[in-house]
Amino acid sequence: MSKSRRKRDGVVYSTNDAYEYRFGKPQEDELLPPPQQKLRVTLDKKGRKGKGVTLVTGFVGPDGDLSTLGKKLKAACGVGGSAKDGEILVQGDQRTKVIDWLLKHGYSQTKQSGG
Repeated sequence: MSKSRRKRDGVVYSTNDAYEYRFGKPQEDELLPPPQQKLRVTLDKKGRKGKGVTLVTGFVGPDGDLSTLGKKLKAACGVGGSAKDGEILVQGDQRTKVIDWLLKHGYSQTKQSGG
């Protein structure tokens, strides 16, 4: 089975001899302005051998803007972390610092979720 044939999910058969399948480009989300972002800040310990990380979810926008926000949050807390798959991970329990920084910079719908 050819590689291009495997990527044609949903297309079963076409009777048109001139039919050419077009691969759709994944559509990137538009960046919402900070006051419209609904961010959730939680402490997550699952799968990390008991080490806690601060997890910021709910960001709507391109991956480049997500990583930029992640860099700013990590610098504000003075720790490491990562930004991928629509989530920002900040090492350690930095919930109060992250929430304070986000509220100060216009992310007014930021909330702490969980314990």
